[in-house]
Amino acid sequence: MEKYDLVVVGSGAGLSVLNYGLQMGLKCALVENAKLGATCLTRGCIPSKVLVHPADLIREAEHATRVGIKFRVEDIDWDLIAKRMWSQIDESKEMEEGLSHVPNLKLYKGVGEFIGAYEMQVKSVGSGKIIGHFKGEKFVLASGARSFIPPIQGLDEIEYITSENFFGDKFPKKPWESLIIIGGGVIAAEFAHIFSAFGTKVTIVEMLPRLVMTEEPEISEFLERNFKKHMTVLVNHKAIKVATQKKIKTVTVQDVDSGKEIELQAEEILVATGRRSNADILNVEKTGVQTDKRGWVTTNQYLETTKKNIWCIGDANGRYQFRHKANYEAEICNNNIFAPKEHRKSVDYSAVPWAIFTYPQIGHVGMTEKEAIDKGYEIYVAIKQYSTVAKGYAMGFSNNDDDDGFVKLVVDKSYRILGAHVVGPHAAILVQPFVYLMNSGFTCVLPESSGEEDIPKLSRACPEGGSFMPIYRSMVIHPSLNEVTGWAIGSLRPVNIKMEHHGHNHDHYQ
Repeated sequence: MEKYDLVVVGSGAGLSVLNYGLQMGLKCALVENAKLGATCLTRGCIPSKVLVHPADLIREAEHATRVGIKFRVEDIDWDLIAKRMWSQIDESKEMEEGLSHVPNLKLYKGVGEFIGAYEMQVKSVGSGKIIGHFKGEKFVLASGARSFIPPIQGLDEIEYITSENFFGDKFPKKPWESLIIIGGGVIAAEFAHIFSAFGTKVTIVEMLPRLVMTEEPEISEFLERNFKKHMTVLVNHKAIKVATQKKIKTVTVQDVDSGKEIELQAEEILVATGRRSNADILNVEKTGVQTDKRGWVTTNQYLETTKKNIWCIGDANGRYQFRHKANYEAEICNNNIFAPKEHRKSVDYSAVPWAIFTYPQIGHVGMTEKEAIDKGYEIYVAIKQYSTVAKGYAMGFSNNDDDDGFVKLVVDKSYRILGAHVVGPHAAILVQPFVYLMNSGFTCVLPESSGEEDIPKLSRACPEGGSFMPIYRSMVIHPSLNEVTGWAIGSLRPVNIKMEHHGHNHDHYQ
């Protein structure tokens, strides 16, 4: 039986840990059951954005009428769009070829599953034949996640689309005439934007009361209002039954409140109701790794699982399923595996940013207003619209427009930034400076103290670390959209700040 110093399961962010191990001269194994590069490269963020950008251009052309320019989309070259998308996905072939020649590395292309303590076998994806059997001294689980398929009557009897097979053998030769999307989260919203812009008649079915539930209610409402200009949006509706009638697929949906049922028809159905763990495929329980009630691998602040010498990073631990977060965890994991124990680093998720590449675009970092209040913070909140700055007006936004984007800031009573949320053009770019500010507490750590036990970022910040004061004291390029975020602090209003009054023995809330 082969024995390896380091076994990495998953070829996304796990490749960073693998590369580090190889540089250390370790005998390594990599297990991957799909294309190398994992979700982000082959069936997620990168290929989807190749589709998002043309969709954005179509919507921007429509918006241009606001400023006196009329464009007409004469043709959509779907073949060229697809070719550009596949060129990114196909980089996995070069990666596989390159890794096959790396010394001290064995690549197992198949499904890995634990069969004992630190012991794994790998089965071929197609035949289920065992193609590998080995032990490892250290394991890193970077095994990702897969689409959650809800228990809808008839769903297992028809063909349907998921984010996995869409970027595979179900990729359409042209945009569908009509599409029903079951789900209203990030993946559902991005696909809805893409295909509605390409001319597909899109219907979103979401059982929850609003779209993208991770976002501020105002942003969910803003997105739904703008989506309804181009598609049908049914929130508070649950898909209960699907069927195929000739070449048309039907979805029966039920109003969550009234119980009333509606039958929808479309050429295709996309299921985008969330993600689920791959831990069940790995049989992690056979090596002593515990999972939570939803099946995600349990990790501590050092990314260690409940089994010594087994770590878990990325989507597999169920925390913030974004590639940049997985890359961050890979760096922490590298340190904690290979550095002396006294130099271990803990993860900090207080400033994890993300963007939803819909139209309008959404940017997010930190807490929502409700999350901050629920965690006991006394807060200020600010909202500022794009139309209130010169650049926003120049771009065609006016007060009371349905698509007049805005920024929302959540700040505690010491002016520390707890959350920043943007909806509108360039939201991903506009929210990023707040990520830097929220991490600024690190700059106040003296080099000689770097070997000490990690102190949470929010506890060790210097007096102005993580606050909005650097914005307050900075010049902001005029006229630019940076003024929307930079000047938002002038709109801060107390939400639940306790005001102390002499002569009273109770708190007064403003």
